[in-house]
Amino acid sequence: MDPPQEPLGPIPVALSTSSVYPLGPDHAFAVAKDLGYDGVEVMVTGNSLSRDGDQLHALVQRFGIPVTAIHAPTLLLTQQVWGGAWTKIQRSALLAHELGCDVVVVHPPFRWQGKYASGFEEGVRRANETYGVKIAVENMYRWRTSGNGREMYLPHWDPVPMDYEYVTWDFSHAAIGRVNSLEAVQALGERLTHVHLTDGNDSGTDEHLPPGRGTQPVAETLQFLAASGFTGGVAAEVSTRRYRKVPGELERVLGETLEFARTHLQRPAADQD
Repeated sequence: MDPPQEPLGPIPVALSTSSVYPLGPDHAFAVAKDLGYDGVEVMVTGNSLSRDGDQLHALVQRFGIPVTAIHAPTLLLTQQVWGGAWTKIQRSALLAHELGCDVVVVHPPFRWQGKYASGFEEGVRRANETYGVKIAVENMYRWRTSGNGREMYLPHWDPVPMDYEYVTWDFSHAAIGRVNSLEAVQALGERLTHVHLTDGNDSGTDEHLPPGRGTQPVAETLQFLAASGFTGGVAAEVSTRRYRKVPGELERVLGETLEFARTHLQRPAADQD
């Protein structure tokens, strides 16, 4: 008879620093602590604090919550951070090691990054082995211009058919890409490593709405993850700029986001500690 399996613990829910951008990581840590998030995902940007391991470690010590993932500066607005494309991944991996986490979120290459793109899949595999982290490639989307879609990412914006060992799934990006997140997550299986909790509409705009306010099957996808033994992490990545004009609104929205996550990420009774 096989020994009984250890019950799975709760799925951790972190707050991405992008949810308070352009405010700094220190503000994200404070909000995460006050609201009861399990940790913080740090998006590396032009803000020097987001790139400084010593200062980030001091925030971990001060607020008593860990960094759960590093988001490499592979966005369009962070192209000038940390130089070349592979340098961005290398330095993000080293920062993750320094802070005690093992997930590094990266976007696929832009179309104009031809040489980087041509060796991206193999390069990501080598980086996983070299740095001992999980380089989790994020789903993106076609850019829309005048109603038409333009392929702006190589080798592809959709990680499902690609040969990536680790994947990050973002619901807002899925909405623009007209992808059903539940079906995609089911297809990814154990390759799914990390989730950006948000929502969106088929509007052509990367809205990053609070979960439940768009058209993606967010609740159903989280419920599937909880029931299927998902052992990765979730990070709330919600745009809050529109809520900052009223005192307390940012905290209310991010608090509701955490409540949404905890509600739909409940493990089946037999799987809980």
